Amino acid sequence: MSPTSLPPLVIATRESRLALWQAEHVQALLRARGHTVSLLGMTTQGDQILDRSLSKVGGKGLFVKELEVALEEGRAHIAVHSLKDVPMELPEGFALACVMEREDPRDAFVSPRYASLEALPQGAVVGTSSLRRQVLLQALRPDLRIEPLRGNLDTRLRKLDEGQYDAIVLAAAGLKRLGLQERIRTEFATTAMLPAAGQGALGIEIRSDRQDLIEALAPLAHQETWLTVTAERAVSRAMGGSCS
Repeated sequence: MSPTSLPPLVIATRESRLALWQAEHVQALLRARGHTVSLLGMTTQGDQILDRSLSKVGGKGLFVKELEVALEEGRAHIAVHSLKDVPMELPEGFALACVMEREDPRDAFVSPRYASLEALPQGAVVGTSSLRRQVLLQALRPDLRIEPLRGNLDTRLRKLDEGQYDAIVLAAAGLKRLGLQERIRTEFATTAMLPAAGQGALGIEIRSDRQDLIEALAPLAHQETWLTVTAERAVSRAMGGSCS
């Protein structure tokens, strides 16, 4: 579809540094194809509720609901998400129009003092916000204390640097996108720490009645990533899994 046949586009995005990087990345790609694109920064419930685990307050769908409302009301036309934050079942009236080429899907071990999970002393404190990671860490090292860790990527790194944790586990993709790969001490093998479905990939959500946007976003899509994450999400959905 010709860029001139579309009105100016608005991208709905969360306002964390990583979310803005992702939205600006999509914005730059669309502008390079002749589209006029602006950003609509938003704060979601997932960003606001930091004193409880996501599994207790509605899951990671809390990170996308406000963005979907903006799409529904016409204040935005597309929403950019970390695909691992997108529920396995989208609400009626919404669709994933595009999945972009995947970054590293692995989880990263981050620590200022220890080189790996194996190097942690007995009773060391490891922070994670993910039930999936908690279960896998406990299977690998049942002697460790696994403590909840909420907040955006910068907040989690700050808490680690303040000494609240001996180590934390984060998605490698987010660190690499922000140029923080030097914080990664090691990356977990996927056989030891199975990544979340879609981890490392960006998904672009639209209203399902906007076929014109599907055509406009097609050049950004990566077929191999689409096929892979579609399979991952189907398996997770069949098992009743969330996005953590």
